[in-house]
Amino acid sequence: MSLRILIADDNPLVRYGVRIYVESHGGWAVCGEAGDGFETIEKAVSLRPDLVLLDISMPNLDGIDAASALRQKVPGLGIIILTLHESLDLARVASRAGAWGYVTKSLISTELLPTIEAFESAMPAPGH
Repeated sequence: MSLRILIADDNPLVRYGVRIYVESHGGWAVCGEAGDGFETIEKAVSLRPDLVLLDISMPNLDGIDAASALRQKVPGLGIIILTLHESLDLARVASRAGAWGYVTKSLISTELLPTIEAFESAMPAPGH
């Protein structure tokens, strides 16, 4: 079973780069993209991804509020926050909002794939 991923970032170039990078890993598929928090929620409800890569700074509804809403509307959905901010306090806030992981954009090339792999390993087996 392929891991289905939704990429949510207000910058189309970032979404494109993350898509190419994520899809370079066999077994993962980007099922959609969103440019703001409300669109992220809408697409997560309709597409039912396993994981959302969620920018923390987005228009209309930021990543923290979107993560909180996603946890209620799509139970079991994994959320990894992507951010420019290297902040332990912000990582704690993201965790309380329901994020499974936190990756700074400056470390995407070294930390994103291992973080997704760790999430995938922690997912319950189908039917459990």
